[in-house]
Amino acid sequence: MSEHVFIGRQPIVDKQQKIVGYELLFRDSGHATSANIADDLEAGTRVLVNTLSNMGAEWLFGDKLAFINVAAPMLSSDFLELLPPQKVILELIETVLPTEELLARVREMKAKGYRFALDDFIPSQENLPWLELAEYVKLDVQHIGASKTEQYIKILSKFPVKFIAEKVETHEEFNHCKNAGFDFYQGFYFAHPETLSAKVITPDHTAVMQLLNLARQNADVKDIETAFKRDVALSFKLLRYINSVGFGLSCEIQSIRHAVAILGYEQLYRWLTLLLVTAGASSTSPALMKTAVTRGRLTELLGEGLLEKQERDNLFIVGVFSLLDAMLEMPMEQVLDKLLLPESITDALLDRQGVYGPFLQLAEACEDEDSDKIVEVASLLSIKPEQVNAAHLAALAWVEHLGI
Repeated sequence: MSEHVFIGRQPIVDKQQKIVGYELLFRDSGHATSANIADDLEAGTRVLVNTLSNMGAEWLFGDKLAFINVAAPMLSSDFLELLPPQKVILELIETVLPTEELLARVREMKAKGYRFALDDFIPSQENLPWLELAEYVKLDVQHIGASKTEQYIKILSKFPVKFIAEKVETHEEFNHCKNAGFDFYQGFYFAHPETLSAKVITPDHTAVMQLLNLARQNADVKDIETAFKRDVALSFKLLRYINSVGFGLSCEIQSIRHAVAILGYEQLYRWLTLLLVTAGASSTSPALMKTAVTRGRLTELLGEGLLEKQERDNLFIVGVFSLLDAMLEMPMEQVLDKLLLPESITDALLDRQGVYGPFLQLAEACEDEDSDKIVEVASLLSIKPEQVNAAHLAALAWVEHLGI
């Protein structure tokens, strides 16, 4: 069972769009229909616990909270108590009714340090007992609508709970939810925002793009050094990066030229790629930046054993750059006008075609928890489901270690 499990994370952010937690999504790629729902849920819990036990929870959500869906059979089982209480929020789905037995079980778990959220909550006389025990209430703003959302928050404000807006899809909805009194937010606006009206790339981005082009063309190191010197922040970031402990250098690097020589053009290109999505974009959601870097690493890892190193480097660029249109709020065609990229990369970015296209499709399917698409594309690439899962877990771990 565990070899066919895929893990995703959807960020939960605060008013400043800083990530405070993730909803962890556990899915099976199989299509068996014979098992009853209780068995499926118990199996899901086993997968959840086994995954966290085998892989370790620290990298999966770092110092952030993990929100995990819990149905009645899961709540009644002992599996959940293998999870670290200080790291998880157990999210009771809407079908979990406050029977005396389940209320007693939640009180017992709260006494052990576990905290609870109420998912897709609709206030009613029947489910009010949960509010005395929960720490978070999640409201589906798409399903409820603006006026009822405000009404529900007024009703629930007398309880000691924090409010999380689910399915926030636009900037306007985010602002409305902030004004309505929500504490935290979750939805496609933060992880998969749609392309909005185009805007001019900031000077920081222009400088990074210029350097990307120079590195891609193997330009003279003098030209690269000059480009760095035009931007103090860029020079500082490069020297700080090259002098980091990770390089284990015996002497400190003082000059841009020395730094470029130590790094090499390929590594420089990769570093600039990361920089492009993490620097100079104050209006960009941190969750989106993290999604872009995770997607880059996952796309690259999916190519292991199938493509040469240079092509895997290109996969990383394809994955990261695939969200530039959303980050810069301009169509992908306009973004690519600013960059000199090989046709194989642009084919993947524009049409999900060419040699790199399927790898990007597979990475996006992992993010979207689209099991059918995962199985379909993985099969085309002759990648086993357990390899996809291992790559996804490794990508999440890598980005967590980067500290982005």
